[in-house]
Amino acid sequence: MARRGRSWSSPRPRWKRTTAIGPGRARSRSAPPGKGPTSPPSRRMGSGRAALDAGAEGVGLLRTEFLFVGRDTLPGEDDQYGAYRSLAAALDGRPMILRTLDVGADKPLPYLPRPSEANPFLGVRGIRLGLEEPALLATQLRAALRVAAEFPLKVMFPMVTTLDELRRARAVVRQARESLAARGVRPPDRVEVGMMVEVPAAALMAEVFAPEVDFFSIGTNDLSQYTMAADRGNEHVAALADALEPAVLRLIARVIEAADSHGKWVGVCGELAGDPIATPVLIGLGVRELSMSAPSIAAVKQATRMIDMAGARALAREALSQPSAAAVRSLLASARTERP
Repeated sequence: MARRGRSWSSPRPRWKRTTAIGPGRARSRSAPPGKGPTSPPSRRMGSGRAALDAGAEGVGLLRTEFLFVGRDTLPGEDDQYGAYRSLAAALDGRPMILRTLDVGADKPLPYLPRPSEANPFLGVRGIRLGLEEPALLATQLRAALRVAAEFPLKVMFPMVTTLDELRRARAVVRQARESLAARGVRPPDRVEVGMMVEVPAAALMAEVFAPEVDFFSIGTNDLSQYTMAADRGNEHVAALADALEPAVLRLIARVIEAADSHGKWVGVCGELAGDPIATPVLIGLGVRELSMSAPSIAAVKQATRMIDMAGARALAREALSQPSAAAVRSLLASARTERP
């Protein structure tokens, strides 16, 4: 995963074996990168082992699309259960957050024909597709719940925009539990359910969502491009989609404030989570979990261990008041230079 801005030099190996936990600090978890349309579970387990070797404390974002693309038929419940269980077992008791299927017209599935959309990034994708195809979502959730009965697995929904979407998705979770119980399969007593915050509407309404989720995961890549109205894949405007834009940071701060008021926690994924220069401001804002690809873990853990919480909070407040992403980056670079 590419990182914007500066990053510290490669840390010494000892950082790989230290925990990033401390008073008010965050955990470093891996977000295994996609391995292409035909990536089998064995390759995903390889990515997971590499992340653990790098010092990951779990999987903060399991992109389940790897099971759905590059094939001609929908994966069944047992297929999904086997794949998710293998990945969870490889983590040796560390937690894993499974994101339900996030595809749409931009990532079509041949066995699930969808009408073309002029702008698929603003169309039926993420949880919108899941709610339009409830059997598909229910199958995935039954597989996930079976794994959650054995391992510390959490579930989160992508691209949630309205409270109605969240409630309908949680209703499918309840239906999946009932279906398993009716078959004599005991679901877990409880499974944590969260949502991704990827659109400004969700961030602005975080106070409404917070009582009905166990956690938030802020997807900074999508949140920045939706906030700045700039396609990250368009070279003419991609620079505008900077997650250190104060507008984006203020949305992150709003989500954390809402979560804190309801006793919930917030994680961050995306390029920003893997950029060590951004670590102090994220921790200062109150982020409790950072999800990134394996190569970024050691440097971010090193950055986390060096943080003074009072200083990080002050730095976060100052970052929120800056006029631009460039000014925020200058501020963070200066703070890093001044650190003993």
